[in-house]
Amino acid sequence: MNATVTAVALSLVSAAAYASAAVAQSRLAGRTEPGTGVLRLLGRGAWWSAVALNAGGALLHVAALKYGPLTLVQPLGALTLVAAVPLGARAAGRRVTRIEWRGTILTLLGLGALLLTAGGSAPSETLTLPEALAVGAGTMTVVAGLSRPGARPGLRHAAASGITSGVASALTQTLTVSVTDHTGPLLSWRLVVVALLVSAFATGGLLLSQTAYRGGLGAPLAVVTLANPVAAAAIGLALLGERLQGGTVSLLLALLGTAAAVRGVILLSRAQARTGAVGDGAGAPAEPTGGAPSRVVTGSPGPIGGPVLRAELDRAPAGGP
Repeated sequence: MNATVTAVALSLVSAAAYASAAVAQSRLAGRTEPGTGVLRLLGRGAWWSAVALNAGGALLHVAALKYGPLTLVQPLGALTLVAAVPLGARAAGRRVTRIEWRGTILTLLGLGALLLTAGGSAPSETLTLPEALAVGAGTMTVVAGLSRPGARPGLRHAAASGITSGVASALTQTLTVSVTDHTGPLLSWRLVVVALLVSAFATGGLLLSQTAYRGGLGAPLAVVTLANPVAAAAIGLALLGERLQGGTVSLLLALLGTAAAVRGVILLSRAQARTGAVGDGAGAPAEPTGGAPSRVVTGSPGPIGGPVLRAELDRAPAGGP
């Protein structure tokens, strides 16, 4: 039980760190002139604050994976959206909207139901080398299929981003447990291969999330947020011996909780799409004449695969189409 409490506490602080980083990045984006180079951003304290918050969130998430199963830790990544609501509203100088309240309440109720059914023991099993290779090959096959040209590329890229980020978290848990529990040599082929897969899928999740939001934000964000824990939990249940507590009643509770959380995430995603995620912040400069408004791009949830909420300027040059 102590391990469960530790995992939940670490996940909560991780979500708060990611949400705070989102607000910092959004405000920086709103106050940065178009065409500002990376070197100028490196000289701004706000940028480094966001980097530090994102890095802290990632480390806290990795620590949570040490104490809690994937079926418990990964769904809590949705709390970043919940935490971003009041922080973003305050930064933008507005009130939390009714749809944001509804999404927050449904998400919290759904996650609460999932916490009651998720396995509470600290993870002890890890992926073997054949299992890690099979997971990697299967993930790449699924992502290749989702990335093919066709209809609704935003949703398909969003699903691919969520899957790769979730798989990266599952593989990270194998690294964390193996290193901290000393289950084998640290320089074994298994851990080297798993580390390479984590790097590849984390990078892939980041790039896929960047392309997923080109045609819109709300629906792709919901898909990314939901695909991440589904992919990680599938690996935990199928290969790592994780189980839901209780019998049929617990399964029904988990299904109801999942449905509530899904609906809450969708509502929060739509609300953020309408309000510009977390707002550009008070005092943002006016848009240049003829320029398109700046956008806040929300990235894949969860630390593995990039920042949870990323802000970037996407203004057209003056006089452009």
